Amino acid sequence: MTAKTRDELVAFLDSLGIAVKTRDHPPVFTVEESKALRDEIPGGHTKNLFLKDKKGRHFLLTVEEDAVIDLKTVHAKIGASGRVSFGKPEQLMEYLGVIPGAVTAFGVINDDDHAVTLIFDEALVAHDIINAHPLANDATTSIATADMKRFVEATGHAWQVLNLAGENAT
Repeated sequence: MTAKTRDELVAFLDSLGIAVKTRDHPPVFTVEESKALRDEIPGGHTKNLFLKDKKGRHFLLTVEEDAVIDLKTVHAKIGASGRVSFGKPEQLMEYLGVIPGAVTAFGVINDDDHAVTLIFDEALVAHDIINAHPLANDATTSIATADMKRFVEATGHAWQVLNLAGENAT
């Protein structure tokens, strides 16, 4: 697979009639680094966990930046086989076309084989706008939550929303 570029992502969104706003900024590799941009970019900001289960299935959990995900129990919520661990950088590039630090829900545009199950946290999708990297960590793209759903479904992935971080989540 040749990973799609930011321009190809934007062209795909345009073809769906989805308007986005992208702001360039210095590369950020952690949530802490990206928090410096909060005053400039409204909406829900994401943290992404690329995980694999014992059967080798991969999951991308897209949650609010401050969400706490219990890796010892989240497998029961997402339907994974046994406890999950972080996926390898090579698999991240192979399936989503991104490097660590640039993980994004937009990466499913590169997952032609649907090898990754994408799951959004319900607290994140409660925002009208979701902010995510456009396949690289030197920019942030703001997209309406309803349009993110349209994008995900247009890639052939299911739109799944679960309570991943809530204390009462099951």
